[in-house]
Amino acid sequence: MRRRLLAVLMVLMGAAALLLCVPLADAYARGRTEHLLLQRRSEAVRFADLADRMRTAADRQELSAEIGRYAQLYGAGVVVVDTAGATVARAGAGPAWEEARDAADARRRALTGRSTDRLPAVRPWGPKSVVLAEPVGRDERVSGAVLMSVSTDAARLDVTVRWSAIAAGAVAAFAAAALVAAGITRWLMRPVRDLDRAVEGLAAGSLQARAVSDTGPPELRRLRQHFNIMAEAVAVSIGRQRDFVADASHQLRNPLATLVLQLENVEPHIAPGPGRSEHARALEEAERLEELLNGLLALARVESGGAEPADQDVWRAVRERVRAWDPVFRDAGLELAAAGPADGLRARALPDAAGRILDAVLDNAVKFVPREGRVEVTARRGADGTAVVRVADDGPGVPEDQLALLLRRFARAPEHQNVPGSGLGLAIADEIARLSGGRLGVSGNAPHGLVVEFRLPSAP
Repeated sequence: MRRRLLAVLMVLMGAAALLLCVPLADAYARGRTEHLLLQRRSEAVRFADLADRMRTAADRQELSAEIGRYAQLYGAGVVVVDTAGATVARAGAGPAWEEARDAADARRRALTGRSTDRLPAVRPWGPKSVVLAEPVGRDERVSGAVLMSVSTDAARLDVTVRWSAIAAGAVAAFAAAALVAAGITRWLMRPVRDLDRAVEGLAAGSLQARAVSDTGPPELRRLRQHFNIMAEAVAVSIGRQRDFVADASHQLRNPLATLVLQLENVEPHIAPGPGRSEHARALEEAERLEELLNGLLALARVESGGAEPADQDVWRAVRERVRAWDPVFRDAGLELAAAGPADGLRARALPDAAGRILDAVLDNAVKFVPREGRVEVTARRGADGTAVVRVADDGPGVPEDQLALLLRRFARAPEHQNVPGSGLGLAIADEIARLSGGRLGVSGNAPHGLVVEFRLPSAP
């Protein structure tokens, strides 16, 4: 956004510089052209007056001498014609008067008694010369015209110098304005970037994230204050909720453990019959409730976010957990295999994140994959640099429309309601991956089975 805002400001300043400089440069060119016209027109008037007073050969010689000196001094071309267009006197190197269109127009105007009152604007690229004309005589007494071909070299040089100065001033002003715009953009965007980082941290689960920048416009400063108040309220609310879950789970564990112990102690005193089967079901439900409370307590500890991410060897954690779970899988009649990179695989995540996530995934696999099934764990480096761990099995899998339910808390398929567990394993694993800055996903395996894949951010 900062670049876009700066680009908009630069475009606006560039347009403003052009709108100011172009008219200024054009005005100077036109002014210099008017100055050139006034300078040369005074000489043309003088020559026209001499031609009007010409009566004898001596007067003609005087006129020729005057225009000759002028042509030699200024490098101009001067010609005096009568009303029929015949040349009366001529000096200097001018255009082919009879063929030049601008000369013909100027002569025609002068023979009708009108002086040249406008010249083409002189600019650095041209024109190289201009033609102006002055009538000899006045009104109905016009007896000829004086035509002058004037070089514009000096005028074009002045225009070029002035335009260069204007361009240099525009570039300097634009550079200064760009520096000011960059400073204003930083001033405007610093609180926005700070708010963005705080929102990103809050969305990632860091309830301590706050906007700390105290610069920028008053509206953004008020927005920062309101955001921090909101973030504090959210943090307090979520903290109370987690504390309640943790406290309730912890406080219920002791009486529940006592209840389970009492149920186990009373079992020998129950006579065989319906009562013993009901007692077994009650003991099973109490143990299931204890497992549920343990899961809730573990989830509350994960969500508390007290631990900081640290560098860890993901492939080493995978090897250790596969080695630890291998006896359990053999007892269940399952095959467990692992494959990974030879040079190791490092990531930055919560302490033992890979091992804790893998424990939850393998615990699910050993429960739901039938005997003689195979579970394969592979670790690799992703294209984006993340550490990727994939757990694939060849079990019955999960219908496509139920895959999203696997990561929800307490969500279980109807056909798996009697399988031991609390329904919190993958939810806890997903929360660990998210708090580590990664993600966890589930998908189907071909031709049948389930794939659970989690990614953890790469270590610096």
